[in-house]
Amino acid sequence: MSTSLRRRTLVELLAGLYPWPVETGDDLRRAVAYLDAGVDAETVVRAGYGTTALVALLGLLTAAVSPGHVCVPIAAGTVALAGGVAHAARRGPIALTTARRTAALGTAPALVARAVLRMRVEPATERAAAFAARGEGRLADSLRGHVRRAAGTPNSGFAAFGATWADWNPPLRRAALLVESAADAPPGEREVTLDRAMDAILDGTRDRMATFAERVRGPTTALYAFGVLLPLALVAVLPAARVAGVPLSIPALVVLYDLLLPAALVGAGSWLLVRRPAAFPPPPVSRDHPDVPDRRWATAAAAAGAGLVAVAATAPFPHWTRWPAVVGGAVGAGLVVRFRPVKLVRDDARAVEANLTDALYLVGRRVSDGAAVESAVEDAAPEVAGRTGEMLAETAGVQRRLRVGVREAFLGEYGALADVPSPQARSVAALLAVAAREGRPAGRAVVSMADHVDDLQRVEREARRELASVTGTLSNTAAVFGPLVGGATVALADGMAAGRLGEPLPNAALGLAVAGYVLLMAAILTALATGLERGFDRALVGYRVGLALLAAVGSFFAGFAGAGFAA
Repeated sequence: MSTSLRRRTLVELLAGLYPWPVETGDDLRRAVAYLDAGVDAETVVRAGYGTTALVALLGLLTAAVSPGHVCVPIAAGTVALAGGVAHAARRGPIALTTARRTAALGTAPALVARAVLRMRVEPATERAAAFAARGEGRLADSLRGHVRRAAGTPNSGFAAFGATWADWNPPLRRAALLVESAADAPPGEREVTLDRAMDAILDGTRDRMATFAERVRGPTTALYAFGVLLPLALVAVLPAARVAGVPLSIPALVVLYDLLLPAALVGAGSWLLVRRPAAFPPPPVSRDHPDVPDRRWATAAAAAGAGLVAVAATAPFPHWTRWPAVVGGAVGAGLVVRFRPVKLVRDDARAVEANLTDALYLVGRRVSDGAAVESAVEDAAPEVAGRTGEMLAETAGVQRRLRVGVREAFLGEYGALADVPSPQARSVAALLAVAAREGRPAGRAVVSMADHVDDLQRVEREARRELASVTGTLSNTAAVFGPLVGGATVALADGMAAGRLGEPLPNAALGLAVAGYVLLMAAILTALATGLERGFDRALVGYRVGLALLAAVGSFFAGFAGAGFAA
């Protein structure tokens, strides 16, 4: 049974727990249709209500059979969790749709660039739209649908495509209209119009990201202060709170620190992510890639090994410390081992992209001078540095050995880019194949292509730089500073209790509650920082969360040991 079918079956089973009719809004229906979940909006809402009823029933039954001092915190936590599930059933699909549109719009500059470059080689809007639609992602899929519907008509589908996405990205619509109007412009004006199309999408993306970075700084600071620093600082004064007559118990702390605060972090992080105007997702890497083996056994072995190391490393500490160390270390090591092959493949793709600008300029100049693209690629390879030059040399070798054309040498089964998941490099290769058919007149277009690739890379760097202060603070807090403060505050709280400042809280239970919050905080804030920077990619988030958990475990016990020794 496929994953999507299992997911749909589960949703239908949960919906069966709530057989009564429900109301759904237009936004929710559109969101469910966009997600192509295989079920309608009413089924999704009923599934959410069914899950809510199940959570409430199990939680209240647990509270009923629990001791009196535990009953109230469990019941309160159950009510909060059930309410969150019910809210997520209605708002979750809308938020997920927004996040996916955001990730899709991150490819808008590259899509417009493909159309512009194809227009420079041959001013035919229909072919430019079809060429741009060969990319990957939802934006390319949308353009492909418009091109298909426009077949046999005087339209290319590009203007209709821009109108479809105008509400979410107005610069994309302007760029699409400029590309379409360039086909009927005189040659001199055509170049100016195409440059304006690129400026429209690049400047629009740059301005939108800068505005978002400015607006998100305040909410992120509040999240950092009230969701991380303040809760951790309060741990050290809990014994003093008891002296003041504040009724505190370990179950209440567990509900607060390990349920309500993480839920608040997730909610605040989701609110920030859905307001991101665009994301620049990493190159997609499937599990079928030859350099991404099935690592289930390696993942399990790494998790087990990290757990054993954690047990040995916490031997000098109190017995309760073994649990967070083992859980954090095992999960972190397992995630790193699981997703590291995907990271290595993406690092190779980025290395191929690093010097594409130089490669295109050198190839374009040779083509303008009358050389064939095939020979220009071979001659330029030694002059291009790094992995990009190696890729060109490999392409030239494939051309000689197999006697194939440019497209096959780059993108064929044995091509140099066959296993390189770089949309940018593959688009460049496809345009070089078009230039090989056009000959010498296409040389100038290849040189222009170098400038456009440089512009695309610069916009992505600038967008990430705009968010660097925000994501850097979140990442460092998640992996180092937050866990360090958490470990120190647990040790200080123990010292205050030892000083007879009120009835002491059980240090083991307090430590476990705070350590659990620290690990959850490390995972949530790292996922948020990654999502703001690159979009919510499972492999990238998993790898970074794994590293953050390993760092958080070490930082927590460093703070615990340091503060305990000082006390």
